[in-house]
Amino acid sequence: MNNTIIGILAHVDAGKTTFSEQILRHAGVIRTAGRVDHGDAFLDAHPLEKQRGITIFSDQATFERGGRRFFWVDTPGHADFAAEMERSATVLDYAVVIVSGAEGVQSHTETVWAMLRRLQLPAFVFVNKTDRAGFDAGASLSDVKRRLSPDCVDMRGYTGGKMPDQLIEAVAERDEALLDRLLSGDYDADAWLTALRRQIGRREIFPVYWGSALNDAGVREFLDALCLLTGDTASDDQPFDALVYKVRRDAQGNRLTFFKVLAGSVAAREEVALPSGATAKVNELRLYSGAKYRPAARAEKGMLCAAAGLPEARPGDHIGQSAGRRNRFEAEPMLASTVMWGPEVPAGKVLGALKQLEEEDPALNVSVNAAGDAIDVNVMGPIQLEVLKQLMLDRFGIPVAFGRLRVMYMETIAAPAVGIGHYEPLRHYAEVQLRLSPGPRGSGITFESKCHVDELSLNWQRLIETHVFEKKHKGVLTGARLTDVKVELLHGRSHLKHTEGGDFRQSTYRAIRNALMYAESVLLEPVCRFELRVPAEDYGRVMGDLTRMQTELEPPAPEGEGFTLRGEAAFRLFSDYIADFMAATHGRGSLRCRLDHYAPCRDAEAVIAEADYNPLADDTPDSVFCSHGAGFTVPWDQVRSYAHTPLEK
Repeated sequence: MNNTIIGILAHVDAGKTTFSEQILRHAGVIRTAGRVDHGDAFLDAHPLEKQRGITIFSDQATFERGGRRFFWVDTPGHADFAAEMERSATVLDYAVVIVSGAEGVQSHTETVWAMLRRLQLPAFVFVNKTDRAGFDAGASLSDVKRRLSPDCVDMRGYTGGKMPDQLIEAVAERDEALLDRLLSGDYDADAWLTALRRQIGRREIFPVYWGSALNDAGVREFLDALCLLTGDTASDDQPFDALVYKVRRDAQGNRLTFFKVLAGSVAAREEVALPSGATAKVNELRLYSGAKYRPAARAEKGMLCAAAGLPEARPGDHIGQSAGRRNRFEAEPMLASTVMWGPEVPAGKVLGALKQLEEEDPALNVSVNAAGDAIDVNVMGPIQLEVLKQLMLDRFGIPVAFGRLRVMYMETIAAPAVGIGHYEPLRHYAEVQLRLSPGPRGSGITFESKCHVDELSLNWQRLIETHVFEKKHKGVLTGARLTDVKVELLHGRSHLKHTEGGDFRQSTYRAIRNALMYAESVLLEPVCRFELRVPAEDYGRVMGDLTRMQTELEPPAPEGEGFTLRGEAAFRLFSDYIADFMAATHGRGSLRCRLDHYAPCRDAEAVIAEADYNPLADDTPDSVFCSHGAGFTVPWDQVRSYAHTPLEK
C-alpha cells in the first residue's frame, strides 16, 4: 500500500489539536472529536498533556483513505518543545501549518515556516477560527502572504474538478507550457491538477484553506483536498534504510525506536545495522495510532513504525543501509539549569533517570561537572523544566528541583591551532595530530582528513572521525560547547600489536583539547531576532529600552496607528524584556522573538569571570607517554616535545 506522512504544526493556541481531532473523526479514526479543555483529545493522551492542555510529545494516527495509507503526526506547538517538533518534521512528506484567523501569523509560526523552508518540506496552510467576530479574510490572506510566502495561494472553492479562475492563473504562472495553453483558451482540468500537485511538491505553491475547527467548518473539505493534492510513497526493492525520529518506552518499560522507512523494507526478527556498525535484531514491529498499536509483519518504504530491540539508536540516527549518518537538528536550547535533589537519592540514580530521558530528547544534553557533584540539563524554557520535573517524579519516583535558568553560551576559535593527543599507557598506543580552524557561522563541527593512508590506515582514520563527532566538545573559556570549527587530521600513528579502538578515542579527545589550549578562543552568545508592534504613543519609551539593550534596529515601519520595529539583540539582554514591554505598551503591543544565530559575546570578560572555569580540571589536554614499562602524564604545554610525529605548522 502507498504511504503518505503528513504533520500538523502551529503556534500554541492556534487550534491545532482541535483541528487534528476533526480530521481524525472525518478519517474514521475516532467517533467523536475530543477537546483540549476536556482532556479527551486522541493524540494528547499523556497525563501531562491532559493536565496542562498543551501538546508536549509528538504522536501519530494511522488511517486509510482512497486506497492509500496516511500517517497523521501531531507535534507540539509551544516553543519550549520546538526540538520535539523538529525531530518529527524530519520524517514528514507534507506539513499542515495552522494559523489563527484571530491572531494572525505569530512568532512561532514564522519559526515553524523557516524550519519547513530549511527542510524543503511542501506545506499547506489552514486559517482557523474564521468564525471569530471581525475576521477579515482579505487581511488574513495578506498577512499570510507577507509573513510566510507570497506563493501562498487562496484555495477556497476547490477540492477537485474545475479550478477557480484565480487558481488556474496561479498554476499557469508557474508553468510556461500551461501559460501558453491558457492564453489560447486551452484549459484542461487534469493537466492543471497534475501541475498543481507537482508545484506543491516543489514548494512553488502553498495552498491556503479556511475554516473553524471548533465548529467543524472547512475541515472535511481540507481532508479531501489533502488526499487529492498529495503524492505518496510506493514500496521498492532497495536495501532497508530508515531514519529514527523518536525514542519512547511503553508501559512495561520496553525501549521503542520509532523510524521512517526511507527505502526497502524490514520484517520482524530481521537484523538491522546500527550507527555503531553493529547489528541488532528487530524483536517486534508496531504500527501505532494514538496510544494503541497493532503488530506489523513488515515495515515498508514510507511507513512510520516502532521497533523493539534496537539499542543505541537515537533521534536523528540512520539505521540500515546508511547506518552511521546522522541528521543535524537546528532547534537548540538557549538555556541551562542545574538539577537539585535530596541526600536520600543517590546521584547515580538521578543521572541514570536523566540519561534515559536524554535518549528520548537528545537536546537535554545531560552533563556532569568535573567534580561529579552537579548535573546540568539544557532546556528551551521554564515550561519544559516543569514538565521534566514531573516526568522525573512520575516515571522514576525521584523528586527534583532546578536552579535558575541561565543563558547557554558557545565557544569557537578565531585562528587555526594545532594540537597533539598521545595515549600510551602500558600495552596501548595511539597518537593523533589535529588542526582546528574557524568554520563558517552555523557550520558546527566538520571534519577532513589530510593524513595519507600510508601513514595511518583508513579504518583508524574513520575511527578518529567517529570520535570527533561522538562527543560535544567543550571550549576552554567557560566550558561551553564548541562550534563552528573545522577539524583536520594531519598525522596519526598506531601500533601493530598494542593499538585498540579506545586508544584513538583518548588521543582524539586530548588532541582537540590540546589545540584549544593554544587557540585564540571566542565566546559566543545567542542572538535573537525580534519584531515589536508598538502604539505610536509608546514609541519613544520602547526605542529607549531597545537602545539601552544595544539592539541592532532596522528603520521603523509605520503600520496603522503605530510602528513595527525589527532587529537583533543579545538573548541575555532581551530574554527578560517581554514583561517590561507589555507594561510599557499597557498590553496593546505585541512582541515576537526567535533564536537567529550565535555571535561573539559583547561582554565576554564578565561572563568568563563569572563562570570561573578551570579548563585543566575538566577534559584533559595532557597526554600519556610510556617509559621503562610504565605510563606517565605529560602536561599539555610539553606534549609537543615528547610527540612521535613532527609538528605541522
